[in-house]
Amino acid sequence: MELVRGLHNLRPQHRGCVATIGNFDGVHAGHQAILKRLKAHGERAGLPVCVVIFEPQPREYFAPGSAPPRLTRLRDKLALLEQQGVDRVLCLAFNRRLRELSADEFIQQVLIDGLGVQHLEVGDDFRFGCDRAGDFELLRVSGQRHGFTVESANTVAENGERVSSTRVRQVLAEGDFAQAERLLGRPFSITGRVLHGQKLGRQLGAPTANVQLKRISAPLNGVYRVSVELDGVRQLGVANIGSRPTVDGDGRAHLEVHLLDFNGDLYGRRITVVFHEKLREEQRFDSLQALQDAIKADFATARAQWAAELNK
Repeated sequence: MELVRGLHNLRPQHRGCVATIGNFDGVHAGHQAILKRLKAHGERAGLPVCVVIFEPQPREYFAPGSAPPRLTRLRDKLALLEQQGVDRVLCLAFNRRLRELSADEFIQQVLIDGLGVQHLEVGDDFRFGCDRAGDFELLRVSGQRHGFTVESANTVAENGERVSSTRVRQVLAEGDFAQAERLLGRPFSITGRVLHGQKLGRQLGAPTANVQLKRISAPLNGVYRVSVELDGVRQLGVANIGSRPTVDGDGRAHLEVHLLDFNGDLYGRRITVVFHEKLREEQRFDSLQALQDAIKADFATARAQWAAELNK
């Protein structure tokens, strides 16, 4: 899969494609359905599949303090898009220049001059251009004028509810990982590189891998039963994700993972943490001893639940 960063990096060979536009946060089952239809259309037309995304995502640009936490970082999103058979991703910097493009300018510069789109699929509620003035009808009319077709993305539902990134965040907040897996088409996980931390876990008798999140907030908060695959072997563990209130955290989200029966060195490795069950909320303790007692209880609970699950 080819990543093109910005319109200025588009070349003549990039013209001619079938495309879709959106955040694609999580690349969930609804996104996957769009990409499957788009790939089939591209194969019939002999054209590559292109996904147009934005960095930062529009809501992060307009309201960074209240934007919803990402389900996937850019790196992981790109990997998931590639798994779905996407040929090319055009990543546009969402900045003042892009924000001020009129809807007609966006169509002309991005879709026509930049990509030479032959077929476009977007949601019928898709809005774009300065002040969100562009909509599906404008795209349809522009397509008729410039020779590309526009199709509305069909809504995918799970148990009568629309599959969306917002819905995935909701079920994750509720600790319903079985439902999250159905919405995503895979178990929910977070990937990151293990960094050196404060080594406080070692002092508490519970060494942890500090996983780099590269985000202000995360879609989860609390203590969880997790697993990590290392060298082909699934390692069972417990993870805390949150602001670490007992040890005067910096307010940012941190992911700390303790593997129950592992003594190796993880520093510098990229690991994927799969979340299975919420054990409790993150909380502030009055002392490090109280925190240590709670951690021991979490480990015992996780061991018992893993044993029960594996012995089914």
